[in-house]
Amino acid sequence: MPTRNLPDDPHLDHLRGQAKTLLKQVRAGDSAALALAAEFHPVQTLADAQLVIARSYGFPSWPRIVRHLELVDHYSRSPHRQSVGGPLDTPEQRSDEFLRLATLHYGQDDPARQQSARELLERYPEIAESNIYTQVVAGNLDGIDVSQASVEGGPYRWEPLLYLTYNRLEAPNQVEIARLLLENGADPNAGYLWQGLPSPFTALTGVFGRGEGDQPPHRDRVELARVLLDAGADPNDSQTMYNCGPGCPPPYDDVHLELLLEYGLGRGDGGPWHERMTTAHPTPRQLLEDELVFASSAGLLHRAELVLAQGTDPEGLGTRHPGFGRQRPYELAAVQGHTEIADLLRARGAAPLDEIHEVYAAAMRGEIPDVDAALAARAVARVPHLPVRAAEVGRAEAMEPLQRLGFDLNRISGGAAPIHRAALNGHLETVRKLVELGADPSVRDPNYNGNALGWAEHNHQQAVIEYLKGLPQGTGTH
Repeated sequence: MPTRNLPDDPHLDHLRGQAKTLLKQVRAGDSAALALAAEFHPVQTLADAQLVIARSYGFPSWPRIVRHLELVDHYSRSPHRQSVGGPLDTPEQRSDEFLRLATLHYGQDDPARQQSARELLERYPEIAESNIYTQVVAGNLDGIDVSQASVEGGPYRWEPLLYLTYNRLEAPNQVEIARLLLENGADPNAGYLWQGLPSPFTALTGVFGRGEGDQPPHRDRVELARVLLDAGADPNDSQTMYNCGPGCPPPYDDVHLELLLEYGLGRGDGGPWHERMTTAHPTPRQLLEDELVFASSAGLLHRAELVLAQGTDPEGLGTRHPGFGRQRPYELAAVQGHTEIADLLRARGAAPLDEIHEVYAAAMRGEIPDVDAALAARAVARVPHLPVRAAEVGRAEAMEPLQRLGFDLNRISGGAAPIHRAALNGHLETVRKLVELGADPSVRDPNYNGNALGWAEHNHQQAVIEYLKGLPQGTGTH
């Protein structure tokens, strides 16, 4: 079993250095290095150490991980690192600026950028004819050179189909242009690796949008997605599943899931991207299991029904997003009070709760668990971030029982304290209860340096904003 994931933007020199260090440590009798060698392969030579490093990352051999890194290097793009606002002296500079402004790149995306793209096009209308990339984004169907349908270019080194599916200008002729490109050799599975991460940002990913910045989908998302899927896009699209699931805030709809299931999500070999990324990319089965974990955690009954209808194992491990603490779907549903999902999972064969999860479930119902100190300590140690999850879904009644068990209501987990998550999602009663129990509204998160008020303001939660601003001086909300 792999013991770790490759870092962002992985490089071969870094892994070579790890192998050399491992060999030295084994020869020096380092206990951790010896344990790693005992698990994966005896180490006597540098080649042995390289094999151990490869296997520790889930690859069967050193040549296989080298090949993986070559593919990562080939497909990696970092569009979010490209800035706008540079010189506009040449036609190429103007067309590149237009493309950067008009498309999603999952960095500093902002609707104001698309407005700037429209204004730039009005100022320099010739941009719409500059090249095939600006033509597809501007929606200029006439005059497209179909011989360029699969040629990479523009500021991001994307194929034209990617510029179209990540386009957010609401331009005309998008579906017609997509069909034209696909009929003339465009790859329906076109995509790139965002900063070297192994989950590909495909054309389908662009169509469905969302993600951590909650970016809008393409205006023609359903029709465009059907065109791509009919042309052979693989429905086992890991980044779409993340961006429309645990990787975005509520509310959720199941449009993407219903469509991908219709075309075979959860079946097949995973498509070309799974073949390229191998162990670094989830299998079709794991994608459905991951989705069941998320649906059970978020209380999405229809989504859980859709996934279970595919024969998904209710106890399946999937790849387990770390935010769920490696808990089973039934544990997540039962603990968070999603009784219909919990009943559905039990009916499909999920095992009952253990004694610690019975404690969690009671606390989430608002009951003060009658347990000894040892069991309470084990419960806190197993899932210390439980108050964050409870606050995120607005379980105000759970806060006092969790505190009495020994959970820290100010603990930062996953980049946020409970009061941050409650404020972000507008759970006023939960915010009130946390403050009443002594949670600090002035505590700041490590990523954005925001307090509870800042989180509420970010998501325009007016009732929470007014409450926090009305707290007595000394509570430190500013």
